Amino acid sequence: MQILPGAATAYSPATLRRSTQGQAGAAQAEGVEEAGVQAEAAPPGTPAAERNLSQEARDQIRELQKTDMQVRQHEQAHKTVGGPYAGGIRLEYTTGPDGRRYATAGEVPIDVSPVRGDPEATITKMEVVKRAALAPAEPSPQDRAVASQADATKAQAQSELRSNSSTEDESRQADSEGRQGEAASLSAQAKQAQAAYGGSATPAATIFSLIA
Repeated sequence: MQILPGAATAYSPATLRRSTQGQAGAAQAEGVEEAGVQAEAAPPGTPAAERNLSQEARDQIRELQKTDMQVRQHEQAHKTVGGPYAGGIRLEYTTGPDGRRYATAGEVPIDVSPVRGDPEATITKMEVVKRAALAPAEPSPQDRAVASQADATKAQAQSELRSNSSTEDESRQADSEGRQGEAASLSAQAKQAQAAYGGSATPAATIFSLIA
């Protein structure tokens, strides 16, 4: 599983891979030799050709078949869980003693760049990336490294989100204090006007009594 960093990411790229190159290389070398001897007897990959192989070659084929299945399942798990952030599966093949090609390594590209200007979306994305990295039954060291990278990016986004939230709270508090100060000022002005009116004018009830 290969990581494709976006332009906005502040982290260096990493690679997630499922590989058995060491074992596969030996199988391939022996397989070429065995297949070369048997090629004249029957076309490679046919049941007749497999029957003519040695027990050692057959054991190698079974091991290659097992590896092929594991590699495909491993990379498919990355791709399925990675969803829209994962690219296509890339496989590397080894030719076995039977002349057939078996997958012995693979990778899936995945985007681990943060979402520019949106820490909440970045957090959600990194959670998906981490699940994708750890989706196989046996994550490789590269898989675990990318999961750690996703955690680091998520932590940075969470810190940014808290900072933004704190700034917004302070702004709202300042606005609230400003409105309270304005209301207090208006109230004081109203009291002053009322006091001035009360000191220089006759109350309305007294006027009505005199008229009556």
